[in-house]
Amino acid sequence: MSDQPRLPTGRRSVLAALGSGVAALGSGCLRRARNLTGWRSAQPVELRIKTLPADADPYALRLARRVAAWFREAGIGVDVLPMAEQELVRQCLLRSEFDLFVMRLPAKFRDPDALTTLLHSRFADAPGWQNPFSYTDLDADGTIERQRRTSGEQRREALADLQRTIARSQPFTMLTVPDDVRAARTADDTNWRAADLTDPMDYLQLDRGDGQLRVVGTDRRATTNLNPLSVEFRRSGVLTGLLYDPLARPLDGEYTPWLASSIEFGTDEAPTAQVTLREDVRWHDGESLTADDVVFTYDLLADTTLGDDESAAVPSPEFRGRRTLVDEVSVVDDRRVTLSFVDADEDVARRALTAPILPEHVWRDRTDPAAIGGIPVGTVTEALVTNNIPPVGSGPFEFVRNTPRERLLLERVDDHFSTREGTALPGWIADSALDALSVRVVGSDVAAVEAVTDGESDVTGTAVGASTVPRIGRAEGTELLVRRSERPYVLGYNTGRPHLSNPRFRHTLARLIDGAHLGEDVLDGYARPAVGPLQGTEWYPDDLAWDDGNPVVPFLGQHGELNAEAARASFREAGYQYDDDTLVGGAT
Repeated sequence: MSDQPRLPTGRRSVLAALGSGVAALGSGCLRRARNLTGWRSAQPVELRIKTLPADADPYALRLARRVAAWFREAGIGVDVLPMAEQELVRQCLLRSEFDLFVMRLPAKFRDPDALTTLLHSRFADAPGWQNPFSYTDLDADGTIERQRRTSGEQRREALADLQRTIARSQPFTMLTVPDDVRAARTADDTNWRAADLTDPMDYLQLDRGDGQLRVVGTDRRATTNLNPLSVEFRRSGVLTGLLYDPLARPLDGEYTPWLASSIEFGTDEAPTAQVTLREDVRWHDGESLTADDVVFTYDLLADTTLGDDESAAVPSPEFRGRRTLVDEVSVVDDRRVTLSFVDADEDVARRALTAPILPEHVWRDRTDPAAIGGIPVGTVTEALVTNNIPPVGSGPFEFVRNTPRERLLLERVDDHFSTREGTALPGWIADSALDALSVRVVGSDVAAVEAVTDGESDVTGTAVGASTVPRIGRAEGTELLVRRSERPYVLGYNTGRPHLSNPRFRHTLARLIDGAHLGEDVLDGYARPAVGPLQGTEWYPDDLAWDDGNPVVPFLGQHGELNAEAARASFREAGYQYDDDTLVGGAT
């Protein structure tokens, strides 16, 4: 007979043995003993990262896989699930069906007040880029509200405090800020470097000899949907920004009257604005644009049911943040409206003037609940799901035709007010040589670059991966355009999920990520690391600057190599344990 001790088989005996040294048999026997008793003190931590496939984004999937590799080294079970962009947005931004996601933040979050809807707890249950992390933090809420009401140094201090809170509590982790790489034809001497191709107005700065601009890209959604309110169809607002006019546009660093001929601010307890519309402005279908359209638009953005659904309002996810600055909009006469704002500083309130104005005679019939086959599909209205083709706007460009998933053509409106004298707008807008803009869709970044190098297109409208740089550099008559992007890649956390609700757990996850290494290894150096979304702006505090590393969540390793022991020690300090090499936490 063997001299080795035998493990008791009765449940009572097993429990006794656990208290008297069976652990000395080793972790495997101990784990088996725990299973025999039906008792588990903790469950393995398992997460899933959702992101875009390689044909939709040159970097997102590679970033997600590298992050997953670091997490696995720390003992976390991680799966990476790529999916089509429209479905990814629906699951992560509309239905909160995710643990983690890797996506790029929209450029609008470079405006400090845009952080209100991104992070304030009042938007934790709202769809879209409105707190998709379900993040709640009293300190963050307080500083968000304070930055709305103050100006100058007080606002700067509030925003600095907010960014420090975000960096500590990590509702999302900044992965890297990429450069936007594009290919452009040089044969026609277009002044490519004078324009930011993520800004709709900058297209009007391009010198085009024949007036035609042929854009090629990989995003098919713009050829199938031109609804400015549909979050899942908008990677950027370039095309809808050309089709629709706001009351004011950010031009040369200032909010400049656009559809409005004048905007006069006054203040009592809260700011008010008297807005006068330009004369003889028409929608693309020939109808006159009036003050009633302005009031209708702000009412629709606040509640796309226009009050018909007594159970709940259904606001526009895309423009809700700007609409929350407005208390009331009223008609004075056909060309004048009054906007009353909530308790906000005037400079903050001006952001509300940048929402696109919509034609009441088109959108009035889109306020009913959305339905498929006559069956309602949830708390959503037709205004949020219509493809809006053909779109009826008042912008400097109008829709001509589209072939879904293949092509789109827009043409300049001859009598748009921006072409008239005496508008007080920058001269380059009226003098624009751009008469038509066509969009062609191809299946990959390489195919997009080849369309430019072969002379079939003029520029890649969507940024391409750095792997195409040698191909662009070798091609005759092709120019490499590299521009600092304002859209960082982030790892977003669903703070309503087990473990991810713990800020110490998120803080430790962030320390498993080397942002500098991601930029060098995954993006081939065409990127820079950052701590927060306002990096590079006047609102960014010096103590959050990236020097030799992340000053708040420094990487637990060196040069992309994770120190697994240091990572495990950090998780233990956060209250977690290890079962062999697997991170476990309390049952949730």
